[in-house]
Amino acid sequence: QVRLVESGGGLVQAGGSLRLSCVTSGFISNLNDMGWYRQAPGKQRELVANIFSGGSTTYADSVKGRFTISRDNAKKTTYLQMNSLKPEDTAVYYCNARTWNVNVRIWNDYWGQGTQVTVSS
Repeated sequence: QVRLVESGGGLVQAGGSLRLSCVTSGFISNLNDMGWYRQAPGKQRELVANIFSGGSTTYADSVKGRFTISRDNAKKTTYLQMNSLKPEDTAVYYCNARTWNVNVRIWNDYWGQGTQVTVSS
């Protein structure tokens, strides 16, 4: 069974830093990318950053220059280093694994349980 477990969230003052971790267990076939999403109360879940197998990354405009996504394949762990945090970064952060099912030609997403990040002003 595939399982994603996030950790590293917490309360931090504006300008501070946090590092989120996502540990993946089980075998994930046809992995396209790992990503971090976030959802604030009353808002839709949005993509924060993702990283592809070749190492390329994408970031939401709101976090460019402040957040860095990385992957340790040996440890099956995806990280999100968050620096210069702002109150508007407050949200539940979710880890995502997107896979491609070659048999039925459909994307399949695996999600972690989420970790709360709160940034105080």
